[in-house]
Formats: sequence, structure tokens, C-alpha cells
Amino acid sequence: MVAHLIRLKAQLLANGFRRSPWQLVGVIISALYGLFIAVMLIIGLFALGAQDQELIRTTLVLCGSVLVVAWAVVPVVFSGADATLDPARFAGFPVPARQLTTGLLVSGFVGTPGALTLVLFMATAAAWRADPAAAIVAVVCGILGALLCLAVARLTTTAALALTAKRRFREVATILVFIPLVALGPIIGGIEAGLSAIFTVLPRVADVLAWTPLGVFAALPADVAAGDWGLALGRAALAAVYLALTVWAWSVMLMRSLRNPVQTSGGSGKAQEGLGALSWFPATPWGAVAGRCMTYWIKDPRYAAGIVIVPLLPFIFWYASSQATTPFFVYAAAPLMAIMMGFSISADVSYDSTAFSLHVSSGVSGFHDRLGRALACGLIAAPLVLAAAIIPPMVLGRGNDAVVLVGLTLGGLLSSLGLASVASARWTYAVVLPGENPFKSPPGAGARAAVTQLATMAAAMVLLVPEIALAITYFVTQNPVFAWATLGVGLALGASLLVLGLRWGGRWFDARLPELMQAVTLNR
Repeated sequence: MVAHLIRLKAQLLANGFRRSPWQLVGVIISALYGLFIAVMLIIGLFALGAQDQELIRTTLVLCGSVLVVAWAVVPVVFSGADATLDPARFAGFPVPARQLTTGLLVSGFVGTPGALTLVLFMATAAAWRADPAAAIVAVVCGILGALLCLAVARLTTTAALALTAKRRFREVATILVFIPLVALGPIIGGIEAGLSAIFTVLPRVADVLAWTPLGVFAALPADVAAGDWGLALGRAALAAVYLALTVWAWSVMLMRSLRNPVQTSGGSGKAQEGLGALSWFPATPWGAVAGRCMTYWIKDPRYAAGIVIVPLLPFIFWYASSQATTPFFVYAAAPLMAIMMGFSISADVSYDSTAFSLHVSSGVSGFHDRLGRALACGLIAAPLVLAAAIIPPMVLGRGNDAVVLVGLTLGGLLSSLGLASVASARWTYAVVLPGENPFKSPPGAGARAAVTQLATMAAAMVLLVPEIALAITYFVTQNPVFAWATLGVGLALGASLLVLGLRWGGRWFDARLPELMQAVTLNR
């Protein structure tokens, strides 16, 4: 049964490749990226082997502990990232508990995260290459440590099943966790000054972690290298107990969850009163589309996940400006925000999923569909990007700079909305389905989505060249005429490109309704 589950996991992954060649391309790209990271880390481990034993032990225990914590936390927050061999699907099968838990646990190595963790844990032997006995022990501990990571991940996800089954928890948690990842540079810069102060404490922290499940396997080879075999045997026994208890606790929780499955919550359960955002717009075809899209922007976490970086850009660029010789680097945030916000509706048709059938059956025209979507996005984006364009120059006491930035920003927003209106009517790609984890990677989405997004963003930057040229001329000459020229050209050219995009995208939408409906169905 264990071997059957492993083969089943491998077969499911292989079937996904046959379903979509884009998924195969995406997996190959991610595998090559993972291989590159693994090679770099293995080279680092090999270089670490030239240091003294205390430094090797401290580094490996701390890094191993961080990795175990990551396996415990990330699968809970990003629940549903890999639903292959979902334990709930085995509820109706009389599979013995021991075989089911063992098969599900070992099958975790069939996939990039599990395989990469196994390789890296075993590669810690390179750091102990000066002591053959410690290197051999490091290989064995690496296998068991990787197995502990998978067991900890299964344990935490099963224990948090009742909480992660609530849709609102999944939506909020994934987005909140992603925010510090986006701002990782400023965070690292902020703590960099304090690293020297805590560096002397790290060995003592490693000593404590070496007796916990987090670092016990990483510390074992160090005991062997030091020749303390008694301590090594005691730590090995403790490590075995930790691993056995983790697997046993997960097995108990798994069997309990299979006997009493938790019902997944699809919403808040509160009744909706009135028309909501639909009442904000006139009773016209484009007004109905705008109202529904505004509801998406307010309630659908996939939209928030797609633009979670946008409100953080001014702070990131402000930090970059503080580290550079000029404070004006923060000016780049507003135009970039505008382009990203306008570009965000390029996947609107894909996000509609089955609801796109309403557009087909109701006969709404392509122009009205494009106009409603662009209007909803524009109403959300305009206050954000204008604030990012006006506040920094005002703080610096440079009012004419604000005029330039407003022209650049509005030109970028309007032209990118027009461009996205064309792109979403012509190209679709697989996106996360409604109600799923907003950061989940759907089959076939990787390479095709990346190519479409990069091409659209590049085209948006090209369309902004006239405004950029005028803005550069202003900053070189400091002539306010060019500041107002940037504003005028941004509004006029941006509005023209928006109207052109709405009409062109509308014609494509009308001509390709059957293809779009088919694409949305296949993307599910």
C-alpha cells in the first residue's frame, strides 16, 4: 500500500503534465530554479566545512531549526498549495492507519519541496567532510530530519484543519503573511545593525535548539565529530522519540479527522442585504459589470493577493531612497503602482470562472464589459496612486514635481487599463478558482501567465514613453512648462489609449466569446 500511494502521487503529477504543456514548462523552470538554489547551498555547505566545528554546528542547527519551523507554519497558512493525495479523499477506503500514514508521509518526497529538503538535509554531510564518521551520521540524520519536516507539516495542517477550513481565515492569513515577504529588504536592513550584538548569543541559542525537535538531528553529527559518543547516543534516542511522537500524533489526528470530517466554510454565513456595490452604479450593462467587479475588488481575496505589493511600493521605494544618495527615488513608486493596478484586470475573464457564462447568455456588448471592468479598477486604483504621486513631492517641498508625477501616474493608469482591456479579451490563462487559496499555483498557469504578464507590462511601459520623456526633460531643465506638459499629455494620451483599448478589446471580446468561454472552462 505504501508503494502504491507513492506511485499514485507520481502518476497524478505526471497526469498534470499531460493535461497542460504549460504546466510541464512551469515545473521544468521551477525545478531548474530549485536545482540552482540547491547547488548554491551545497557549495556553501562545502565551504562551511573549512570552518571550526563550533561554527559548523551553530550554523547547521540554526538553519535546520528555521527550516523545520517553515515546514510547520507555511503549509498551514498556504493551505491547499498541494492538494495531491488529500487525506480526506481516503475517508471512504478501508486503508489501515499505519499504511496510510506511512504512505502519505513518504509520498511527500515526490515533489519539489520535499525532494529539495531531503537533498539539502543530506548535503549537510559536506560540512562534515573532514570527519567521515560525522559525515555518514549527517546523511542518516538528514534523511530522518527531512522525514520529521514532512511529519511536522502533516501534524500542524491536520491540527489546524478546523481553523483553515474557514475561508476567511485562509484569505486573511495568506495575504498578511505575504506582506512581510514583500518588505523583506527593509526588514533585513532594519535588523542588520543589531546582528553583531546578537552574534555572540547564537551559539547558546543553538545549544538550546539542539535538544528540541527543531535542531536535534542537525546537532547529532557535531557530537560524533567531537568524539562524544555518549552524548551522541543520548541525543539520537531523543531524536527517535521526537520523530515517533510526531508521526504518532499526526496519525491519531488524521484518523480522527477522517472519521469526523470538518466541513469547509465557503463564506461568512451572513445574509447579504440590498444590492451592495451594484447599487453604486446606474442600471446599465456597463454599470452592472462595474458593480459586480467592484464586489470582487472588495470581497475576492484573489484580487487582493494579486496587488498586495502595490500599497507597499511607496514604503519600499522610500526605504531605497533613504539608502541612496538622492531622496527622489521614491518618485518611481506612483507610476509603477499605476501600471500594476491597471494591468491587474488582464486576468478578469479568467477570474470570472463559471460566472462568465452570464456575459455570454445576457448578450452584453464587449465595449460595455470592458468599460465596467476598467471603471471598477480605476475607482479603486485612482486614490491610491494619486496619493503616492502627490504626498512625497509635497513632503519634500517640490510642488511642480507633484504635477509631473500626477501626469505620469494618470497616464500609466489609463493606458494600462486600456492595454489590459485588450489583453484580457485576447489571452486567458489558468488562475486560482473562487474560494481557493489565492496564492495557489493552478496547473498550467506558470509559464503562460508569466509570458503574458511580462509582455503586457512591457507594452504598458512603452506606451508611457512620451510622458517619461517629458518628465525627464522637466527634471533636467527644471522648467515648470514641461511639468504641466507632462500632466496634459498624460491625461490626453492616457484617455485616448483607454478609449482605444476599450473599443479594440470590445471588438475582440464580441468576436471571441465562444473561445473565451471555452478557455475559462478548460482553465478550471
